[in-house]
Amino acid sequence: MKAMADAAKTISGVFDGKLAYDAAAFKAAAETIRHRSGKAMVESFPAGSFGAPSAAKVEIDQSRGEFAALARHLESLAAALSLAADNAPDGITESMRMAPGMAMGSSSLLGKRAGSATDADPSKMPAEHVFHLILQDCTNCHAKFREKRQ
Repeated sequence: MKAMADAAKTISGVFDGKLAYDAAAFKAAAETIRHRSGKAMVESFPAGSFGAPSAAKVEIDQSRGEFAALARHLESLAAALSLAADNAPDGITESMRMAPGMAMGSSSLLGKRAGSATDADPSKMPAEHVFHLILQDCTNCHAKFREKRQ
């Protein structure tokens, strides 16, 4: 999880202008998230693995299908970010940026709305929007499946 958090910080730094865009580093960060989500994430939390040291909640066992769906969704979003780096080797393109006033929608599989961003193909969305959806997935997953740390 720490590697995923570090990767998200890298991508955030690029979009915030705090880090220079480097397509290889951007892709590596997206690939870190992709490789650690989906099946790999589910396998990281086998039945009965809740509690210390991971802070995983018993809700993972109680809602295994929901957890797996969220992990797969995160993987698909990260794959779209990786593709965006392939399509922009020289710098962040205008098409990678969210348009002003662009609605975020809801990427939550915990309370999905009809016609939400989860229904759209992430490879057709601006990469910055996809990244925000990744952050929403992380927040939603932590809210339901992770104990708050003191």
